[in-house]
Formats: sequence, C-alpha cells, structure tokens
Amino acid sequence: MDTQHGRRTVVVGVDGSDSALRAVRWGAAEAGRRRVSLRLVMAFAAPPAGAPGHRGGRHREILLDAARGRLVEAAAVAEQEAAGLDVEQQFVVGSPIAVLAEEAGRAQVLVVGDRGLSRIEGLLAGSVAVALAARAPCPVVVVRGVGNERPGTAPVVVGVDGSVTSDAAVAFAFEAASARHTGLVAVHSWLDMVFEPEIAAMLSDRDAMEAAERQLLSDRVAGWPEKYPDVNVVQFVIRDSPARGLLEQAAHAQLVVVGSRGHSDFTGWVLGSVSNALLHRSPCPVAVVRPDVG
Repeated sequence: MDTQHGRRTVVVGVDGSDSALRAVRWGAAEAGRRRVSLRLVMAFAAPPAGAPGHRGGRHREILLDAARGRLVEAAAVAEQEAAGLDVEQQFVVGSPIAVLAEEAGRAQVLVVGDRGLSRIEGLLAGSVAVALAARAPCPVVVVRGVGNERPGTAPVVVGVDGSVTSDAAVAFAFEAASARHTGLVAVHSWLDMVFEPEIAAMLSDRDAMEAAERQLLSDRVAGWPEKYPDVNVVQFVIRDSPARGLLEQAAHAQLVVVGSRGHSDFTGWVLGSVSNALLHRSPCPVAVVRPDVG
C-alpha cells in the first residue's frame, strides 16, 4: 500500500442508524486493507434549551448515554468485521458536519452511511453525507447498496471526464482496485447534442469525434497501469450522459469513484451533478474525490 498517507486513519461517522453500521463494516475492511487504525466518531447534536422535545438536563444526559452506547455498539461491529483491528472511539458534542469535516483533516478516507438519524439544522435525510462529500479535505466514501453487496471480484469503476478534476479520482480508483486485487473500469461519457442541421453539417463525423474521446480517456489513464501492473484496466467510451453511464457500470461494481468540482461551507454546499446523482442512486458505495485532496 502507498505510504504517502503515513499513519492517518480511516474515519467513520457513527449515529446509530443501520446505514452507519454498514459504513462501519465497510470502513473496518478498508482500514484492514490499508493497515491503519479505524476511528469511529459519534457527533452528538444536543437539542438547544427550549427546542421542541427538550426536557431539561436529565433528558440530555439520557440522550448522551444512549449515543455513547451506540458508539460502543459500532466498535463491537467493527471488531467483529476485522479481528485484530485497532479501533478508536471518539465522542464529540457538536454538529456532525463540522465534527466529521474536522476529523477528515486527519484521515486517509472518511466513510459515512447514505442515510442517518440526524435532523440537525433542518437538513434532509442524507444531507450530511452530501455536505461532507462536497467539503471534506479527504476522499469521502458514502456506503450505499443495501442488501446488494458485490463479490470481491467485482471491479472498481471510475468516471473520467477529461479534466484535471478526475485525475485524483483515477489515482484513488487504481489504489482501491489494487488493494482489492480486482480490475478497474474507466468510463468516459460524451454526448454530441446537435439541434440545428446547419451546425451538424459543419461538424466532423461522429466516428472521428468518438476516436478523439477514446484518445482523451487513454491520455487520462496513461501512466497508472505501469504504477499498478496488477490492475487489469478496461476502458469504456459511452455516448450518454455521465451519470447514466456510470450508474449502468455501477450495477456490476463494488465501488464507483468520481471526482467533484463541488465546494461547500457551513451555510451552503454544492456538488457536481454527476456526484450528486451517484450519491442518491448508485447501487454500490460511492467515493467522491475532490481535485484538491491528496
């Protein structure tokens, strides 16, 4: 495994939901592959005094105890998933987004479930995962695919859009495929939408356009097979929307990796449309890798 990450941990956000426990299992296996410790983080967003459902200090202590119990349960699940794994537990009172984003600064990978129990700040279910994918300073894996686990031989899929945005995603995908001893499917989608016949007549034929797109994909992947000779690479150029093309390949994958142009802060968050579509519809876990992360 690449040593550039040092001893940074794999961090998993825990909230007691079934989705979070699936993330714990995924994160435990990933930490085992990377030979690093697993850090489970429970961020408890206590209701403010006067909020609906708030019943004073005793009620808060009951909620705190229950949250701590869920963290202990998650640690037991992790240890069962990967025997001998070093599992750390961290309990923090604060916003899950802020707490986990800070933890991500010390992580190789941040892992979260696609649905949680949090209703803080009026966020919809799953919004914590989307916000972290947009702003965390490390790759974020959102564990999707309830009851639809892929075999270990299933490939890793990566979306390549032809820009530097996808370069970090390609690097992450090769590393993930090598660690899993499986193949990699690199997907580049393109559409030649033409609405006026006069414009169509001025364009090169579609065969030439597709050849150019194939060359673009080949250029973006170049060099990585030499670094990871154990990874068998298949390249697909699809004339379709990027989201549909990746979702089609994700149906047979154990992990799909995509870059993101997204940015975020505490007051708002934005993800690229492809990343957003995958986080809401992918049948397998999704890794979102921003171009500014190592």
